[in-house]
Amino acid sequence: MMHDIPERFGRSDSLARVEDQDLLLGKGQFVDDLHRSDELHLVFLRSPYAHAKIRAIDCTAAKASEGVVAVITGADLASLGVNPMPAQAAFKRADGSLAPVAPRPILATDTVRFVGEPLAAVIAQTKSQALLASESIVVDFDPLEVCADMPDDVFEASLSAEPLPRGPVAETRFGDAAATEAAFQKSAHVVQLRLDHRRLAAVTIEPRTSRAYPEGDRLIIELSSQMPTAVRDMAQSILGLPPNTVRVRIFDVGGGFGMKTGVYAEDLVVACAAKHLKRTIRWTADRSEDFLASLHGRGVRTQAALALDAQGKILGLKVHGAANLGAYPTIAGAAIQIMIGPRVQTGVYDIPTVDFRYQGFMTHTAPTGPYRGAGRPEAILTIERLMDEAARVTGIDRLELRRRNFIRPDQMPYKNPMAQVYDSGKFESVMNQAVAQADWAGFEKRAQESAAQGLWRGLGTATFLEWTGGGSLSETVRVVVQGDGSVELHSAVAGMGQGIRTSLVQLVKEVFDLPPEKIKVVLGDTDLANGYGSAGSRSLFTGGSAASDGATQALEKAKQLAGQAMEVSPNDIVYSQGVFTVAGTDIKKTLAEVAQAQADHCITIDSTTTAEAASWPNACHICEATIDPATGVVRIEAYSSVNDVGRVVNETIVLGQLDGGAMQGIGQALCEQMVYDPESGQLLTGSLMDYTLPRADFMHGEFKTALDQSTPCLTNLLGVKGVGELGTIGATPALVNAIADALARHGIDPSQPDFQVPFTPYKVWSLLQSKRA
Repeated sequence: MMHDIPERFGRSDSLARVEDQDLLLGKGQFVDDLHRSDELHLVFLRSPYAHAKIRAIDCTAAKASEGVVAVITGADLASLGVNPMPAQAAFKRADGSLAPVAPRPILATDTVRFVGEPLAAVIAQTKSQALLASESIVVDFDPLEVCADMPDDVFEASLSAEPLPRGPVAETRFGDAAATEAAFQKSAHVVQLRLDHRRLAAVTIEPRTSRAYPEGDRLIIELSSQMPTAVRDMAQSILGLPPNTVRVRIFDVGGGFGMKTGVYAEDLVVACAAKHLKRTIRWTADRSEDFLASLHGRGVRTQAALALDAQGKILGLKVHGAANLGAYPTIAGAAIQIMIGPRVQTGVYDIPTVDFRYQGFMTHTAPTGPYRGAGRPEAILTIERLMDEAARVTGIDRLELRRRNFIRPDQMPYKNPMAQVYDSGKFESVMNQAVAQADWAGFEKRAQESAAQGLWRGLGTATFLEWTGGGSLSETVRVVVQGDGSVELHSAVAGMGQGIRTSLVQLVKEVFDLPPEKIKVVLGDTDLANGYGSAGSRSLFTGGSAASDGATQALEKAKQLAGQAMEVSPNDIVYSQGVFTVAGTDIKKTLAEVAQAQADHCITIDSTTTAEAASWPNACHICEATIDPATGVVRIEAYSSVNDVGRVVNETIVLGQLDGGAMQGIGQALCEQMVYDPESGQLLTGSLMDYTLPRADFMHGEFKTALDQSTPCLTNLLGVKGVGELGTIGATPALVNAIADALARHGIDPSQPDFQVPFTPYKVWSLLQSKRA
């Protein structure tokens, strides 16, 4: 499925991953691998209550414990002038008022609002000493009423006017309600669904970890993060420090998935302790702490309806989404559900009118935030489930139904009902390729073979797109040509296992025509480069464009300097493999010689590159799954996809991102969910004994993943489209639709309210028993 790439965007050959050698040999450098002679260990005491007043905290015994250097409470921080984290959900409610969201102290002071909220920190010579001392702190709590989930009547219109915690903290409306209602009134078919998008945990292989220490009059913070500049700026603000007095450094990051964007309260406590004790302070979360207090993803209920005419053309779409934002709603957590997800709610379909309403609610649970896909998986699962149910209701083949409603290439650039502009896309072509690759026509034979083994086989698809770019379309880099002829790139995008360092090396290598060992990429140091960081599948889309553009400018500057040195016009110089040659002569200078001749013995370029708009990667994913009716076990028999990600810089990395992302989407469909006790607000899935991750044996076939490069993105220099979240977004609806198909073939209605992710064996078995009953 490979296609020629227009010359405007060039072409690339995959470079072997430059990160892997050190990681495979155990030479990776994670924050927990770094040590200093003066370091102390910090442990947090966390709230056992979901909602309670703090009457008193007695730290006397803890302070007297062996090895303890300090015990810090919220009151101590307030006396030091440490600011609370600002109330961030500045979104209006339906009546135009701002919700009264309280600022969050980095250690709870008078009230705790979720189980796991930190309320004291113990600092000692060893971690075991700090942990033992923390257990001697006595806290007098006054338990309060707990609201662990959104109201059961969350879709009632009157709820908007109610006070917190029942009323929404944030709300948006989009579209034309009257026009949409008129479309529904004249429709021949209406399909309605209720979907629960369960709350999820990121479960990175490396938990959150942070270290801080003073260096002269500056504070150094080293942590596992996707956004070093955001951490620096927030630390300076919360700690009341002047600009440029904090330096943030990021080393190897063992996975992020959005959970490590921004800064956490714990990071700020570590930084504050280092500043005031003038010692190195380190903290590493254990797995339970990450489950309790890291940002969760999803946690949305959706009520949706689709109106179609007699020929299957979509007339209108209604969606009402309600999101559980947790105890401390953040800008990102709210925006993901009430602004970003809605951007792709109509997907790849030409839908003339919509009525969208999205609300966010506060609860006594951990806050939600970015998690791979961030709002788009919820939207795409909703529209793709509607499309398959519409096919069942109308009797129109589901592929044909999609063809009748696809946005056509001649409609590009296309403005969707959310005023988002798709620059490019050939959605029907991508689906046709995927259908052929998956051998859609041979499914019935395979279903019969499965039936002979006592298994129910289903076929599901998702045709979809997503929005990428994160919160910023600009990125700044520094390119330095060193005196030895090597090239160094400084960027604020973050490597977290996705291979961005390799892609950046490859892009700079292509410009300078040098071997990869002559290219050095330095990421995550705010003294060297600052920018938005890595989120929203933007690392290559913006960071890669900036790297290529900066390298091009640096080479052009070097060429001009070479011209001056050889007393010829730069137009008369030919460059190849680190050598400038005067055309038609043997006069030459190496890149190293030109750089060494400069005053600083190097050539430096600072460059900012801005994409014109977001990118819109799209794909068709097709899944075949079997159900064992005796046990409810779901097994994936085949998974095939064709993905339009624009120009591919490094195919190996792109395929890895797509397949890895798909496994996370499969996890959401089959097993993952964060569960709180509705009465106490206690987290019931707070360990890997209770929270199930996807396993290799879920797959009984291989991923068949193809890339269609025939439609490059028109809004960035490279022609690339973000790829990091595409697999996750497509996998859940493709698999869920396959399960729905398998059940529907045996008389079980997948539009029923109980048909909800995750489809654990017990969930599927229960659906089967309801039919038998």
